[in-house]
Parts: sequence; structure tokens; C-alpha cells
Amino acid sequence: MASKVQEVVLENKLLVSSSPHIRSNESVQRIMLDVVIALTPAIIGSVYLFGLNALKLILISVASSVLFEALIQKLFKKPITITDFSAAITGILIAFNLPASAPWWLPVIGSAFAIIVVKQLFGGLGANFMNPALAARAMLMTSWPVHMTNYTGTRPDVVTSATPLSIMKYGTGAELPTLRDMFIGNIPGVIGETSALLLLIGAVYLIIRKVIDWKIPVFYIGTTFIMLLLLGVEPKLLPYHILGGGLILGAFYMATDYSSSPVTPLGRIIFAVGAGILTAIIRVKGAYPEGVSYSILLMNVATPLIEKFTKPNVFGKVK
Repeated sequence: MASKVQEVVLENKLLVSSSPHIRSNESVQRIMLDVVIALTPAIIGSVYLFGLNALKLILISVASSVLFEALIQKLFKKPITITDFSAAITGILIAFNLPASAPWWLPVIGSAFAIIVVKQLFGGLGANFMNPALAARAMLMTSWPVHMTNYTGTRPDVVTSATPLSIMKYGTGAELPTLRDMFIGNIPGVIGETSALLLLIGAVYLIIRKVIDWKIPVFYIGTTFIMLLLLGVEPKLLPYHILGGGLILGAFYMATDYSSSPVTPLGRIIFAVGAGILTAIIRVKGAYPEGVSYSILLMNVATPLIEKFTKPNVFGKVK
């Protein structure tokens, strides 16, 4: 038996095949599982901060995303790939972009749009031209703005009020929370973007695991910081812009989406800088206090053009 095993191993080592040659043990399932692990601290934190309604929305969103993926793949007679966790991640991110007061049907509609329209109708995982969860958020914000901006919580100390970005944008008269509360997440906002601390813990895990490239989030956040300063935002308010809204969630978990962001190193930097510029302009000059979703979506659309001008020359190519 041992000799037969040795023969098989030797034969496999002597196999010759055409390039490209894969030298990684990573799989789609492993990478997606890492993202789920990275999002787990924020999931636990959202339930602590906003109560069981946040957990209900997350579970409904994940279940809807997985169900719609299985149904559409079965309808199209394609292999059912719900075990790769990609649909589950989309569900988590959709729920993270909802306030805790959102009705149960909102994540269902968002999941249907994200999975069926944005992901599967364009070819499935790896073929979608923009981030499905962000596209769903933009659609829901346009269709049901009241539900999407009703920032409430079920805990007594998480009361209905304007978000820090809204306070700075519209001058509601409310006091800004402390930076400590913003860092921890004890502020009004959507379920998954309030706690910078928990999101950064997961981000560090993803960078250590080499699931995401540090260039996009670092250049994105850095460019946003510089542009806000150039646009006249008071220096003392800059930390509120960085910790508030969806900047950290978007930079580490959405702008880094493999399918809709550039693959070239220079392209990733251009992508991040463009998203940072747009985010700052929308926040300061636009009608909305937040600009992360629309900025990333716009840069998603520009990704093919960015890759066209940043792809390396073929070795030995002569002009």
C-alpha cells in the first residue's frame, strides 16, 4: 500500500501542464470564510449596541441572499455555490447598511436586487461589475429614504437622533458625541458601520491573512482626509469624518471587493484615490452627508478603464 501511494505522489509531481500554475492553497470558500470571521466582531457589537432587532435583520438578510442565490442558479441551471459564503457576506453587508429600525422586508428586497440583478445576471461571482451590497444600499436609499435614515436603537442609551455626519452637515443644533463613543460605536447610525474599533479588528485580521491589499483602504482613507482638509473642513472635525459614516466599513470591506476593484497595484491606488476624492466632495459639497456608497460604485464602473491604462506590458513586447 505504501509503495502504491509513493508511486501516485511521484506521478503527480512529474505531471507537466501549461501555465498559469497555481501555487496557493486558498480557495474562494476559505477567503470568504475569512471575511465572515473578520465581520464577526462587528456583528456581535451591533447586537450589543442595537439589540436583537439588529440580529433579526442580519439573519433575514443572510438567509434571503443565500436563498435567492440558490433559486436563481437553479433557474439558470448553473451549479449551486451557496456553500462558498459569498452570498452570506453580501447578506451581512446589506444588513450592515441598514438602521436597526428597518422593517424586515427591506433586507429581503435589497438581497434580491444584489444577488439576482447585480451579481447573477452579470455572470455570478467574479463577474459582477460593482459591489452587490453597495448597489443594494443605493437602490434602497433611493426607494425608501425614510426607512433608510431612521436611525434608532433598542437599547435605552442608543436614542433616535441625527448621525455625527448629519450634525456637521446640516447643523441640527445637537452636540457631537465624544470621539471615544464614535470609536466604540455608541452612536446613531446603521447597524454595521458605527463601531470603528470592531471593524478595524476585523480589517487587521484580513490584512494579516492577506485577504485584502492594504493599499486600497489606506489610500482611500488618506485621500479622504486630505481632500476634506483642502475643502475647508475644520481640522478638529476631521476625526469625526474618518470615524463617522461608512468610511471604514467601505474602505476595508467593500472597496476591496475582488470582482469590482482593479487587480493592478497602480490601478488599486488610482481607484482608492478617486473614491477618496469623490467621498470628500459629496460630503462637503453634495446634498447628502455621506458619500462612501456612491463613490465606491462610481469607481467600480471606472475599474475596467483603470485596468486598461495600468496593465503591465507583456514581457518582450515591442512597440
